[in-house]
Amino acid sequence: MQSPVSHDRVWIDKQAPEVFHALSDVALAVRNAAAAVDLGRAVMELVNVRVSQLNGCAYCLDAHHRAALEAGVTAQQLAILDAWERSPNLYSEQEQAALILAETVTSLPGEECMQRRYAAARQHLSDDQMSVLIWAAATMGTFNRVSILSRHPVRVRKEN
Repeated sequence: MQSPVSHDRVWIDKQAPEVFHALSDVALAVRNAAAAVDLGRAVMELVNVRVSQLNGCAYCLDAHHRAALEAGVTAQQLAILDAWERSPNLYSEQEQAALILAETVTSLPGEECMQRRYAAARQHLSDDQMSVLIWAAATMGTFNRVSILSRHPVRVRKEN
């Protein structure tokens, strides 16, 4: 394989496109599974943004911030997402449970903390929903790593 463009980092998605396409297929399967278990696009995009915040992925934050707004997440919810636990009234119980899972999957805390978070999320989510959300956070984390390690640039957009 030959690198299509000269960069200071290997764009691993371009260098091994078949692997990236497989990851994209996993993301599509997760979206389809989410719809099948009544997890709306807004909940899924909140998870994508939160995981990307925790991992510090500027490229994915840019992409999923826009997707979240299109999915119905409010600008206020996005503005304070990093401190969502301090304003739980802005998020539904399902959204809060999804965010708990997103943070747990991303940070992988110790077993005791993980068990507490898992139990808290389980109060508002079915096992099927929890499974999908865990897959969503794990998949988003992988996309974050691809973008961070490839140093994907965030392109300046003209705002309205």
